[in-house]
Amino acid sequence: MRALSRFVPSPVRHLTRIAVDYALPPRCPGCGVIVEDDHRFCVSCWQGMTFLGSPCCDCCGIPFPFDMGPDALCGACLADPPEIDRARAVLAYGDVARTIALKLKYGRRIGLARLIAAQMVRHVPEGDRDTMLIVPVPLHRWRLWWRGFNQSAIIADHLARLSGIAVDNEILIRTRRTPPLRGMGPKARRKAVRGAFRLWGANPNPLKGRNVILIDDIHTSGATADACAAALRKGGALSVTLLCWARVMPETTEQAD
Repeated sequence: MRALSRFVPSPVRHLTRIAVDYALPPRCPGCGVIVEDDHRFCVSCWQGMTFLGSPCCDCCGIPFPFDMGPDALCGACLADPPEIDRARAVLAYGDVARTIALKLKYGRRIGLARLIAAQMVRHVPEGDRDTMLIVPVPLHRWRLWWRGFNQSAIIADHLARLSGIAVDNEILIRTRRTPPLRGMGPKARRKAVRGAFRLWGANPNPLKGRNVILIDDIHTSGATADACAAALRKGGALSVTLLCWARVMPETTEQAD
């Protein structure tokens, strides 16, 4: 359709857009009320979203109340450094963030992956993008077969197009089914996913010299990300940065779906 639009006169495209918007008006991804344009949030949902960024822990990205310097770490990262080098999330996990994630994962609203990727772009690490590689957190083949798609892989594809960074949706695989982590404590989560990931192929160092950007939808305890990072480092990755749509704040007891 996009290619054909080049051959359609501009006035016709404009009238078609008006007709489509009248019949199927753009709606807020969070609550469904009519909004001005696609992928726009209504005022109420926008005000209910907590965007994350600086100042924050240089490693896990948890917000700081004030700027503590470019390399400052939180107490948790100092006491127990994670496997990942850096984690960044677009939003703090809340009602709107959860709604978007569930609509994508279980409601099959695939178009929301582009919205998520567009918000992730600002968190892409600085540096030579030719050395970077986007890799999604994989699903086990049976869960992929049941759901029909991997939401993290779809987000990864959109982020690759928006950023110009290469993507590989097959290099990291989940070797066994892991139980749902919802409701588990941090130690139980780490045990459940330990050794559950490995790299695909016979090359012992397929990621040599690459800085990997690991993509997931929700960051809860970091157990899955750390298990993935261990496998990626074993394959030669120089660094592993986690980018996700939302993260559960440590002071909350709410767990992601």
